Amino acid sequence: MLQDNLIYVVLIAIVGLAALTVNFIITTREEQEAARQKRLSWLQGQSEHLFHAIAILREANCKPEIVTKLNEHAVSLLDEISLLAPDSELLEATTRLQRNADSARPNPAVFANDKALKRAQIYINFAGKLVVQLARGGKLTPILARSYQQELYSLRINVVVEAHINQGTRFEGTGEIMTALSHFKHAKALLVRASLPRQRKTAMMERVQQLISNIQPQRPKSRGTLADTIDRIL
Repeated sequence: MLQDNLIYVVLIAIVGLAALTVNFIITTREEQEAARQKRLSWLQGQSEHLFHAIAILREANCKPEIVTKLNEHAVSLLDEISLLAPDSELLEATTRLQRNADSARPNPAVFANDKALKRAQIYINFAGKLVVQLARGGKLTPILARSYQQELYSLRINVVVEAHINQGTRFEGTGEIMTALSHFKHAKALLVRASLPRQRKTAMMERVQQLISNIQPQRPKSRGTLADTIDRIL
């Protein structure tokens, strides 16, 4: 009798241990799957933003070395997606984004409307923040990261200024003079606030000011109250 009870206890212990083992395996797999899905969701968001940013940087004629560095990071994200989700719709969609980014070429005309211009600013800013992250991860030296940040900042200013100049020129050509003037003044205001190298900033300011002066010639400076009074008397 005692021996039978002992056998029952052992059997119950074995069954219990098996149940715990199965439960552990199921729980572990569920946790691993949840972690995989979370990682894939992050990879999807990052890769989408990054490939869109690369396309815009190429269209804006960004320095090739910056595009190359960001593209290397994008490819590493794509490789991870291919490992976690081979033959998936996510991999196919991300690969299409990569092809679109690779085929992009310098083309200022794509920033011809406000929506496209705003989108360009968002993705250039994204690229600037990513450069900082790459530096923190040891993939870029701090000096190189600062250089890239400054270049991306200058690129964003240049894209916006050129877009306003192009839009202003187009409106001037259709006789919408005040709208054209508004675009040129927006470009000038942006340049006034921008932190650009002096020579580059001066050249751009002179160009924009000339466009403004063509529509709205500058008035001669007053010679002072006394001179104005004498002129009125004479």
